[in-house]
Amino acid sequence: MLNIGISYEPMDPEILALGKQHNHNPEAILEILQALQNRHGGLTNQTIRDVARTLQIPFSRAYGVASFYSMIYTEPKPMKSIRLCDGPPCWLRGAAEIRSAVDGAFGDDWVIERTSCLGLCDRAPAALVNNQQCGPLNLDRVAEIKDGWRGEYRTYGQPLAAEVRILLANAGDIDPHSIDSALDYGAYLGLKNAIGKPPEEVIEEVIQSGVRGRGGAGFPVGNKWRFVGMQERNPKYVVCNADESEPLVFKDRVLIENNPHRIIEGMIIAAYAAGAQEGFIYIRGEYQSQALLLENAVAQAQERGYLGDHILDTDFSFHLHIHRGAGAYICGEETALLESLEGKRGEPRVRPPYPTVSGYRGYPTIVNNVESFASIPAILANGSAWYRTIGDPECPGTKLYTLLGHVNRPGLFEAPFGLTLRQIIEEFGGGMQAGSNFNFALTGGAAGLIAPAALLDIPINYKSVGQGVSLGAGAFLICDQSVSPVAMLRELLHFFESESCGKCTPCRIGTTQCRQILDRMVAGEGYPGDTQALEDLADILDKDSLCGLGQSTSWPIRSALRHFEEAFATS
Repeated sequence: MLNIGISYEPMDPEILALGKQHNHNPEAILEILQALQNRHGGLTNQTIRDVARTLQIPFSRAYGVASFYSMIYTEPKPMKSIRLCDGPPCWLRGAAEIRSAVDGAFGDDWVIERTSCLGLCDRAPAALVNNQQCGPLNLDRVAEIKDGWRGEYRTYGQPLAAEVRILLANAGDIDPHSIDSALDYGAYLGLKNAIGKPPEEVIEEVIQSGVRGRGGAGFPVGNKWRFVGMQERNPKYVVCNADESEPLVFKDRVLIENNPHRIIEGMIIAAYAAGAQEGFIYIRGEYQSQALLLENAVAQAQERGYLGDHILDTDFSFHLHIHRGAGAYICGEETALLESLEGKRGEPRVRPPYPTVSGYRGYPTIVNNVESFASIPAILANGSAWYRTIGDPECPGTKLYTLLGHVNRPGLFEAPFGLTLRQIIEEFGGGMQAGSNFNFALTGGAAGLIAPAALLDIPINYKSVGQGVSLGAGAFLICDQSVSPVAMLRELLHFFESESCGKCTPCRIGTTQCRQILDRMVAGEGYPGDTQALEDLADILDKDSLCGLGQSTSWPIRSALRHFEEAFATS
């Protein structure tokens, strides 16, 4: 008989049991790999091969998934780990010195490695210690990490004098572990109002409110829901993007920590409006404690009749699942997120078609981020006319802003659109720190614009990007005279290089070439023509990259070169 190399060795019973637990569904591959790693410290080729067999997929696909995510190890490693963030906010707060101290204090029984942004920018420099969030780290207490020290947890229960709170209403008063506490403060009133109306009226109410997506692009939320609702193909899905991985951004984490039921309620309303019966919250793997909060809230909502079959004794049913990622910034891009949700490598799809037409499993899908869904309950509870009275008539409602860097009061606040950088720094940040003079701000997030002092008084909204200041996800890193724009740009390119999925050549190679040029410039060893090379690479990244990661990388490059030409010329 011809031997074609097929192995019929007995499968690991543990893996077989995990496969059976998940009905041998290939979409569960990431969950199974994470469970095995948590038990054994890492994976082997044989482990991955057995996972492939139980899920009835090729080994190449299983290994491709396992090797894609930074939190999955394709070889056994020590069970104890510390992952130190080196993103721009942590870099600015001395992450390099912390890394040196950790290397000297921890032995070979620990995995010590760098990681990109952890969503803990308000606790910078930050780390994950055995997957527990830790920060702010300081040199004096590094050794105490072994004994369980995890730094200081930030809370935002006390509003600042200038804040206008809707999203964070009653933050600090609501117990995020208790649905009864949430109900005491009005949870699910918006849902009750929505279910009393035809779905088309709910969509129209959201459209009339003028609420726009809070993930960065600012697409009108109601329009997206209408696109899905008008599709004749079923089933339809609702997906919450909680893969918050952008440096400077931690707003979604704070929303989850303060009132997870607000997010769930927004998703249920979306499902009712668009005719969906199933949904997912895709949360980044680094948000372990926040995922537990959401899982608890989903179970409570189902027990009380707000989720599951026949919600509030109606014919409407909606089932919601929590899906944990495993470390990949690219999965914040909506099509890459959907690929990951389907048990594949989190690589972006070519668009069109867009998720509203062909999303999860190829069916019409609403994808909004945490803040967008959290904005919905108040609109349905109070009406679109009320919502339009708040803030800018062209962009109503409030926004969560994250503020970091050389200000006296870094952190998070909620306010209407249209603030200037000067207002953000002085009214909400308490002004510049003693001895600090404003040099520039990174605006919108890592994929944002670098703005000089000349732009301090530009009102910031979704149109201000054309004037040189980006709203993006509402994130701002304020830098004083001690920070070189060349060095900051190098740190941004290091992030994008590390997080490029590698699917398209412009991003995979272009980010590396930009970072290499900037390395030389920071070292004072720049070549003639380096600035032109950066300009050319920015054009390639912008025009030829497959998705927004590569395209938006051009923004900080171009803005830094435009406003700080002298700094780059002398580097």
